[in-house]
Amino acid sequence: MRNLLSMEHLTTTEIAQLIRKASEFKSGARPFPQYNDQFVANLFFENSTRTKSSFLVAEQKLGLNLFDFETSTSSVQKGESLYDTCKTLESIGVNLLVIRHSENAYYDKLDNIQISIINGGDGSGQHPTQSLLDIMTIHEEFKRFEGLKVLICGDIKNSRVARSNYHSLTALGAEVMFSSPQEWQDDSIGAPYVDMDEVIDQVDIVMLLRVQHERHGSEEVDHFEAGHYHQDFGLTPERYQRLQESAIIMHPAPVNRGIEIADELVEAPKSRIFKQMENGMFLRMAVIDTILENRKG
Repeated sequence: MRNLLSMEHLTTTEIAQLIRKASEFKSGARPFPQYNDQFVANLFFENSTRTKSSFLVAEQKLGLNLFDFETSTSSVQKGESLYDTCKTLESIGVNLLVIRHSENAYYDKLDNIQISIINGGDGSGQHPTQSLLDIMTIHEEFKRFEGLKVLICGDIKNSRVARSNYHSLTALGAEVMFSSPQEWQDDSIGAPYVDMDEVIDQVDIVMLLRVQHERHGSEEVDHFEAGHYHQDFGLTPERYQRLQESAIIMHPAPVNRGIEIADELVEAPKSRIFKQMENGMFLRMAVIDTILENRKG
């Protein structure tokens, strides 16, 4: 693996290897390798807290040299293309790029870039490291994927998390279902849509998705009613009480409290939302290490 662009590009064996390495980093069973002679640049063209911060910490723990790149002060503001930006960084010796971009599959235009790329999220397309950290969290909890029932609720159409997790969890043997308002459904993904209340007591994992107003039209935003959405598609205390004893709650964050999930449930006993964030840093360490290790070979 020399790049990580999409979950569809990973085999189940590669997924298992990444999860194992991340778990070993987390437990202390595997020492942190050091890449003091390697440079990494984080190109975030969309706002981010968790993804960017955990990549930064992961890179520092691996001894990487962080190349200071800010889109707001770069030649991007003068109209420079993403390709030319990446080619410039390649030319001056950067070894690895972590990119988040608003354009779906932006990486398709970067075929001639010779340095490694990790996709930190592309529009409403893919978010592979988020999917991998979700898989790691699920594996910690259940030690298996075969036969698990996963309900993903919310803004499916605009969610890169929904796409990545559907493809990866289905490949690993889980049964993935969606629940969403009609206007936010995307039949091209392939998952069945269900009534949340009809399955809430049968699923092992409930994954809530953020309502992505920044990708909605102004009329859609104006007509959105948070209270109605929460009652129809959010995790309310009543739905929480119906969950199986062993079920867990997940959310890629940032969380809109009281919309996707009731405020008091964000840190409820079944919630693994902050555990996901913890695992994200170790998982991103595993991805970076694997890519740089393979480039040396």
